[in-house]
Amino acid sequence: MSNVQPSGDAAEIPTELHRSSRDMEVFRAALERALAERFAAGTEHHVGELTGTSATGMSSETLLFDASWKEAGETRVERLVARVAPDEHDVPVFPEYDLAGQFRTIETVANLTDVPVPPPWWCEPDPAVIGAPFFVMGRVDGEVPPDIMPYNFGDSWLFNASPAEQARLQDSTIDVLARLHAIDGPLQRFPHLVGNFPGDTPLRRHVAGRREWYEWATKDSGRSQLIEKGFAWLEDHWPAHESPTVFCWGDSRIGNVLYQDFEPAAVLDWEMAGLGPYELDLAWLAYLHRMFEDMAQQYGFPGMPGFLRLEDAATTYERLSGRSPRDLDWYTTYSCLQFAIVMLRTGHRSVHFGERAAPLDADELIMNSPTLTALIERA
Repeated sequence: MSNVQPSGDAAEIPTELHRSSRDMEVFRAALERALAERFAAGTEHHVGELTGTSATGMSSETLLFDASWKEAGETRVERLVARVAPDEHDVPVFPEYDLAGQFRTIETVANLTDVPVPPPWWCEPDPAVIGAPFFVMGRVDGEVPPDIMPYNFGDSWLFNASPAEQARLQDSTIDVLARLHAIDGPLQRFPHLVGNFPGDTPLRRHVAGRREWYEWATKDSGRSQLIEKGFAWLEDHWPAHESPTVFCWGDSRIGNVLYQDFEPAAVLDWEMAGLGPYELDLAWLAYLHRMFEDMAQQYGFPGMPGFLRLEDAATTYERLSGRSPRDLDWYTTYSCLQFAIVMLRTGHRSVHFGERAAPLDADELIMNSPTLTALIERA
């Protein structure tokens, strides 16, 4: 364990994310009934205690559980994971949670690539079964770089790793992007991700989708002058060249990967998957680390400034994929803006759960507002 201590006041950093008001025992019993219906040939179906994840994630509920049943006279035990759409009353991050689409994405990635994903079991889109749409996957062992406290604040397995181990994790994660982006015919392979947003290019449609997301997110928390300035900046500085369309993981960050020996054992969280230029994934990967670096600097932690730097990630990506990333300043700003919408929504959720008072200005909910301001005001 590291003995790193902050030089500033870090008391305001959250130590847990409040995501749900569901009664877990009621939910467990409903999941047990669903298991019995799914495996009707078996008997004595049982679902153990549901365990949530608190180290990472801001959106869907991820519940770990052990399930058992009798099959041909033998007891079968499986370690499983349920991915569950959030309750609409708990201020979800996104307006829609297409669990069937996420499940289809995982199945397609598993069938077309050697990118490691959790074994998909089944999907139940009908909310009547357990009270919300859900899908079930096999559980994969591994370590996740924690969000709470952020892995780069110290006292995490990644912070304490050697430079060579950190480099192996960085490069192997970028290799995941290269392999996903190499999927041939992404529009045909992932038709459920095409969407119906306006625009004459995939990038135009991607940004239009994020704009629609912002409009939905502000119906409760109030509009953000900063985010609207960000959208205007994107339009004024639109890339002259749009790279070829690929399948994008979407939420391409190391907090969404289970690692074994500093290499991916399972790639998780596909709710932001889409179609667009490959720079979308690369910039998001680097920016989400930069966001934690900004926090580390703010609270007086040393951070990991030599890890996942954008220029290093771009060089590695080009070597692994043969593609040359362009306009990364623009894509970084876009990543920062998207995360600002996440912060706007999760900030409002904190208000909803009584964890903070409602601010007079919605921009006060945006934790990364200084970075977004600097990006859109730079010369």
